[in-house]
Amino acid sequence: MEFVSKFASCLSKWQLNVDPGLQTLGALALLTTGGLFITCRALTFVRVLLSLFVLPGKPLRSFGPKGSWAVVTGASDGLGKEFALQLARSGFNILLVSRTASKLTALGDEISSKNPGVETKILAMDFASNQDSDYAKLKELVDGLDVAVLVNNVGKSHSIPTPFALTPEEEMNDIITINCTGTLRATQVVVPGMIQRKRGLVLTMGSFGGLLPTPLLATYSGSKAFLQQWSTSLGSELEQHGITVELVQAYLITSAMSKIRRTSATIPDPRAFVKSVLGKIGRNGGSPSYAYSSSPYWSHGLMAYFLTCITGTMNKFVLGQNRGMHESIRKRALRKAERESGKKST
Repeated sequence: MEFVSKFASCLSKWQLNVDPGLQTLGALALLTTGGLFITCRALTFVRVLLSLFVLPGKPLRSFGPKGSWAVVTGASDGLGKEFALQLARSGFNILLVSRTASKLTALGDEISSKNPGVETKILAMDFASNQDSDYAKLKELVDGLDVAVLVNNVGKSHSIPTPFALTPEEEMNDIITINCTGTLRATQVVVPGMIQRKRGLVLTMGSFGGLLPTPLLATYSGSKAFLQQWSTSLGSELEQHGITVELVQAYLITSAMSKIRRTSATIPDPRAFVKSVLGKIGRNGGSPSYAYSSSPYWSHGLMAYFLTCITGTMNKFVLGQNRGMHESIRKRALRKAERESGKKST
């Protein structure tokens, strides 16, 4: 209280000693600055709403003619499968890359039966093994194709939320090798052809885990943050060659990785999510602060805007809420594992 009274006393003396004209100018400057700040924030929010709900993205055909190819990694399930199906419906031939050959064959047959005239090729490779021979096979396939679209969807998360000190070394290595090394190497195989043709689209699946530091998923969160920085840098490099690069920031989606089966306003199924991604290429959605990035699904976009433009992603309150959520998920997962173990023993 004593400090406040002294400050008020000093402020009063300053006001008495300052010319009234200067006081008026100072007040006007403060009002102008505040008005500009509020106007900028309002305009940003309007841009977000227009991007999410009104403005269309670039047409897929602008990245390559009918009969050109799309390469989809992690294609056998979930988002990767849905990207392949929707791109095939848009007239792209599809090169499916994932670990399980039987699933890729079944998906290739499904695509061909639903889309007469669309060709498919498959390459079964385990990104976790990081074999030079696999990437050589991928290069051999890609070099003979007009690849217009690359979807970097392959990825791995932790089996359950786990403190970093308890993370198994094999799981940690697989996350980094698949999410980071696999994405980089696949992109380096495909991009030279796009540069030569001066067109193309590189879509990389990011995550709110990369946007928002995530305790108990530290390695996964770090790998997605790496992809955020890498993809933004790549976007600046390739724009001059006519290539669009976009990292897709996603919250939860029903999938085997998220272990969530029920949809909600904030948790879409793969079909709805992929439709929003392919329909909003080139729009930032709810991520106006990140170049060459997008949160195109409407609820994810609003969440991303709130986190990046209102609360910030690095403050302790947000971090604490995120940690608490994943601690709760971990407890439920451990209890479930304990129950299942008890059933097996009996």
